[in-house]
Amino acid sequence: MERFGFVGLPNAGKSSLYNALAGGGAHAAPYAFATTDPNIGVAKVPDHRLDQLAVMSESKNVVHAAVQFTDIGGLVEGASQGEGLGNAFLSHIREVDAIVFVLRAFPDDDVPGPSDPLEHLRVVEIELALADLASAEKALDKTQRMMKGDSSLKPVADLLQTCVDHLSEGTPLYRAGLRPDDRAELKEFFFLTNKPVMAVLNIGEDQIGDEDAIAAPVREELDGAEVVVLSVQLEAEAALMDEDERAEMLEALGLGDGAVPRFLKSAYHMLGLRTFLTTGEKESRAWTFRAGSSAPECAGVIHTDFQRGFIRAETIQWDELLAAGSWSAARDVGKVRSEGKDYIAEDGDVMEFRFNV
Repeated sequence: MERFGFVGLPNAGKSSLYNALAGGGAHAAPYAFATTDPNIGVAKVPDHRLDQLAVMSESKNVVHAAVQFTDIGGLVEGASQGEGLGNAFLSHIREVDAIVFVLRAFPDDDVPGPSDPLEHLRVVEIELALADLASAEKALDKTQRMMKGDSSLKPVADLLQTCVDHLSEGTPLYRAGLRPDDRAELKEFFFLTNKPVMAVLNIGEDQIGDEDAIAAPVREELDGAEVVVLSVQLEAEAALMDEDERAEMLEALGLGDGAVPRFLKSAYHMLGLRTFLTTGEKESRAWTFRAGSSAPECAGVIHTDFQRGFIRAETIQWDELLAAGSWSAARDVGKVRSEGKDYIAEDGDVMEFRFNV
């Protein structure tokens, strides 16, 4: 299961976003450091394709893909030197797969702190960079000492020196112009700013309709990173309602299904994750795979025996299967393809694997 860490200033809306995803459970209050212990939750990734296939197959069980998310205490300027809750809470997100910046974009006299999301972003980026600087300096020192007996470590030491140079200026590694190969090389060090990032802009109810204008400067600053705009408090309130009431409230506000499903899909795809599907009377299920995976690698997601003894994958895109009405009908009209070991799976493939061990 992929893991996301929420990072932001106090009162940015991290705990409310947690509640919107998890349906409650995190303490949210309009004062600093209401969260003193990390909250860890799981949310299913909405997928209308899976839901429709489950109806077609009259499945008894439906299993969505899921992501895990961690809400930590708010960062403040100087956290890396021990201000506020200090640096300790950053340890809770060292091993997450991606960082989600939660940035407040609405003014409120009752909530301390800036309402400019770019100011929020400036503070959290500097604090993460300074936290990484301490880690990079330790790693560099260790690598340089090891180099005395192993000269092959010089490229790693040079790369770590480059990281120290950028981080000492407050520049996150994702802004440092590092090559993809270099960033892959750095994964073993678990640097916070070497992770993929996206941003959630937390807006007020009266700002609904102005999302694009509010998001534009943040999108420009983060240079292509995914930016999702939502009214976190509204979404958190909606998450506590039953399905009919939630749909009625979101529709009345012109929010459709709400922004949370879009956030989850964006977070999921940010990591290069894709979904293949299986469906039948017993169960319809979404399975996560990395973009570019072969059919045998997808089979291995279900069970290692499937990959080890892979013969072929019977494959059809979800919408073609729905149009046919059933597997047997799709086979009768020649829509089901028999794919071998070299087939690269596509998002939305429905697959049945043939294997022998």
